[in-house]
Amino acid sequence: MTKQIILVGGMPTAGKSTIAENLSKHLNLPWISTDQIGIIMRAVATKEKHPKLFTWEDYEGVQFLNKFTADEIADNEFANGDANWLGVRKLIKEDYTWNDGFIIEGTHILPHLVAQDFSDSSNIKAVFLGDHDIERVRRVVSTRNVLVFNTAAYTDSLQEKDIEWALNFSEKLKSQVLKYKMPWVEVEKNENDLTKVLTALGLG
Repeated sequence: MTKQIILVGGMPTAGKSTIAENLSKHLNLPWISTDQIGIIMRAVATKEKHPKLFTWEDYEGVQFLNKFTADEIADNEFANGDANWLGVRKLIKEDYTWNDGFIIEGTHILPHLVAQDFSDSSNIKAVFLGDHDIERVRRVVSTRNVLVFNTAAYTDSLQEKDIEWALNFSEKLKSQVLKYKMPWVEVEKNENDLTKVLTALGLG
């Protein structure tokens, strides 16, 4: 049996973890996030040699939202994705514990990196998720980040910047998806999403 590796990228708030978990159950494959891979990498890497891995380390709470524009935050996330890809690529190429394959999800899965390293690998499939329902994005951002940040510091204007950079990231990501002719799925946050993702991956 060929080892099956599925990569789930997408904008923040699109529900990548939920899709990865549902794919995991449907396909009986384990899954891991690029955030988890990044934590492992930062534990063994140095800031001097890999500065982009530590993009947000010096900023507590909402400081990065105060300091950077929405476009700069989106660009920094892309740079962080380039840095994290070293660990993602190593896992894909060298893992020997998950014999049947696995799923990796996260904003650090980027089309140009997948195309660069795995364009000829038929067993490695990527899909990218977007959600351009602004009110739905706002609800996700509000629910998630009020738990993460000090609610007094996380003002309405910073929440709007949070939403703006997520949408900026999505537009930049979608342009890459189109360039490299990879599947893009607009999520609805319902039971149809898994079916659409499976179809986009050619597994439906």
